[in-house]
Amino acid sequence: MTFPAPVVERTEAGARTLGDLYWRELQQWTLGALRTTASADEFEIRLFGRGPALLRFSRGEETVSDDTATCRFAILGGLLARAPVGSIRFTQEGSDAVAVTSAVEGFLPRLGVFYAPVQSRLHVALGRRYFTRLRREGKP
Repeated sequence: MTFPAPVVERTEAGARTLGDLYWRELQQWTLGALRTTASADEFEIRLFGRGPALLRFSRGEETVSDDTATCRFAILGGLLARAPVGSIRFTQEGSDAVAVTSAVEGFLPRLGVFYAPVQSRLHVALGRRYFTRLRREGKP
C-alpha cells in the first residue's frame, strides 16, 4: 500500500509501531476471538487467549535505515504451523511517499492445501484492515 507521507518514524519505535498495529488489528477484527499473549522472548496467538497456541512468534526485531523501517517476527511454531520456520514482516520504504508492505515469508502451514483458500485469504483481508488502520493511526 502506498501513502503520500511516512506513517511511522524511521526509528526502532516507529518500526515497532508497524508490528503493534497489526496485532491490535488482528484482535479487533476477530472481535477478541484471537488474542495475543506475551512473555519475555516470544508471544502467541490463542483462541480467546486460552488453550494451545495457534501460532508462536519471536518478539519483534526492528531494523531501520535512512529510508526503511521494518519489524519482523520469526514464526516459532503453533498448531497452524507445520514447522518453526518463516516470518511475518512489516516494512515502510521511502522518504516522502512511502510503500508499506506486510509479508509472510517461508511459512509452512499445517493446513497444507487449505492454506490458500482459508488462512492466506484471512491474512490478505486482515492486511487490508491493517493498512486502513495505519492510514488512520500511524503518525511519524
